[in-house]
Amino acid sequence: MPVAARREQYEELARQLGTVDAIKRDLGRRLPVNCSPASVVLLSLLRRYGEMRMSKLAELLAIDMSVTSRHVAYVAERGWIERHPDPLDKRSRLLRLSPSGAELLAQVSTLYTETLAACLKDWSADDVGSLIDLLTRLREAFGDCRARAPQPHGADSTARTPA
Repeated sequence: MPVAARREQYEELARQLGTVDAIKRDLGRRLPVNCSPASVVLLSLLRRYGEMRMSKLAELLAIDMSVTSRHVAYVAERGWIERHPDPLDKRSRLLRLSPSGAELLAQVSTLYTETLAACLKDWSADDVGSLIDLLTRLREAFGDCRARAPQPHGADSTARTPA
C-alpha cells in the first residue's frame, strides 16, 4: 500500500500549483490581440458540448449570467459564435460556435501546442506522458473532492467565481 504524502509535500504542491497560473498567463499573452483566455474557454465549451442556451453556458463557466452575457456579446461581435432563436422557446437564444470561432480555436491549439513543444523540448515523451497522467488524476481527484469537501466557514456553496 502506498505511503500517504506528508503535509510538507502538500504545502510544496500548493506553491507549485501557483506556478500553473503563471504558465496560463504566459500562454494567454500569446493569444491573438483581440482574443482573451475567457473567450477561448467559452468557445471551447461550445465546441465540446455543442449549441446551448446562455444559462447552460453560465453554469458550465460557473459565473453569473451578467458576466456570461458580456463574454457572449464580446465573442459574438467578433463573429466567433452564432446566436439564433430556440425553436422550443422563441424568447431564448441558442449559441453555437461559428466557423470563424472554430478556426480561431484551431489557431489557438496550434499556438499552445507549439509553445509547449518549445518550452518542454528537453522533456522526454515519457515525462510529458507522466505529467498528462498526473494532471488528469489531479483534476479527477478535485472532482471527487468537491463532492465531499466541507465548505470553509461562511462560504456559500452556490457562490460562483468569474472566469
